[in-house]
Amino acid sequence: MAGVVLSVTLAAGCSGAGGTDGKGTGGAFGEQLEAAKPAVKLSVPPQYDGAKGWDETLGWVPDSVSTLPVTDVPRTDLVAMLYGSSDGYTVQAKAAAGGKVGWSSAPWKVPTPIGAAEGEASPEDEVEIPDLMGFEQDGRGYVVAWAHGMSGKDALHEGTEVVRLAVFPSDASGSGVKPLREVDVPVEASPHEVRVGAHGGRLLVAYGDRGPYPRSGAAVDVTTGAVTPYKDLNKLLPQCVQASCTTSRVMAVTPDGPLVSMGGSGFGVPGRWFSDTVRPDGVQPKAGVLKQWNGRAYGVAAGRLLASWKNGETFDKPRPDTWSVHDVRTGALLARMECASGETEDILSETPDHRTFASPSGRYLAAGPVTFDLERKQGICLAGDGNRKTINLDSVRDDGTAYGEVEEEMGSTSDASVVQVDLNSASGEAKVLGVGVNVPLVTGLGGSGLFITRDENKRILISLRRDA
Repeated sequence: MAGVVLSVTLAAGCSGAGGTDGKGTGGAFGEQLEAAKPAVKLSVPPQYDGAKGWDETLGWVPDSVSTLPVTDVPRTDLVAMLYGSSDGYTVQAKAAAGGKVGWSSAPWKVPTPIGAAEGEASPEDEVEIPDLMGFEQDGRGYVVAWAHGMSGKDALHEGTEVVRLAVFPSDASGSGVKPLREVDVPVEASPHEVRVGAHGGRLLVAYGDRGPYPRSGAAVDVTTGAVTPYKDLNKLLPQCVQASCTTSRVMAVTPDGPLVSMGGSGFGVPGRWFSDTVRPDGVQPKAGVLKQWNGRAYGVAAGRLLASWKNGETFDKPRPDTWSVHDVRTGALLARMECASGETEDILSETPDHRTFASPSGRYLAAGPVTFDLERKQGICLAGDGNRKTINLDSVRDDGTAYGEVEEEMGSTSDASVVQVDLNSASGEAKVLGVGVNVPLVTGLGGSGLFITRDENKRILISLRRDA
């Protein structure tokens, strides 16, 4: 669930924590944390029971944030959340099925927030807050709490700008759990320009842009605490040196090295593989007016890379892009299809229109209307066909049931309809669930789905709802 991005007004991220009673002792922004009454009635898809489950209100989270400190706990059926208190922040992991506390951490001190007192809004009216993510490295699960700020800053010292990581084992137990280690990663970034992910099997702290894949980065080995900074990204791939790249970025880190995108055109893992050697049959090696390397690294999730390739024109009409899925570590081609997704035609574009995500087992990979069933090695294009409107997916269950919204034309005043899609059908049979139905951001959590809404006081409400 790590890295789930929501709208600015609702928030994004995934997972929670707190004191052993699930309430916390005091908000970091001056608000008391409160446990919501269980089983708030939610309007949910038919695969879930909207009245069975449990709820938690994150009262300390400001109204407008870009991340939400909630995550699944790898190799367990726990959900972790981050709570603020007068002593610092605590992580609390609860059973997805019933909400029973599995473990909770000792208070964790974060670095001083950048540029202002804690809780002050940025010019974009978002507040940068600490976050959580769960991931696995070499077969072991971890929960990482992280925060961006100044370390060692006081009246006599300028301090050092860092991203501070606190690494907890996913199989912890009891209360007052201390991190296995804390790591400070030096960065240079404005608020909201930091991303922490582990989509390639190693932890990556990326920074310097607001998009999902910032320009600078450093790999962190959580077993040793070793930090490997990537300083001159344009020299990581030899093909990039030849092409005079200026905007390369690291999108993920594998055990064999970083996945490098050459500024939107060409990608690979240095010394291991390059996009031109793994491009699908029939795709030309060069594309665009400038004849750059064909192939755009679009997004990464669960060890899989989603890429798009230009196909030129046929009978004076542009052909749909070829989309493909690759193993991040080896570059091996796993599936391909053509889909007129509506993405920008500019191959130099570096910011994807949709986040890339996977189902819990990794069988399904999706980004907007582009979806792949990697078990059947085939894609399903949900882009508009002149009659059916485009459907952009938000989450997928391992049984092939997906949820998303109908894409309305720009300027439309109608609310987007929530839809359910059957990815087991050849063309992705869809049915409308209606406006106002809540869809799970994460599925497969101990027989439950995770929903994020707001309570009657407009505070963030984390809800686990049992499968029907």
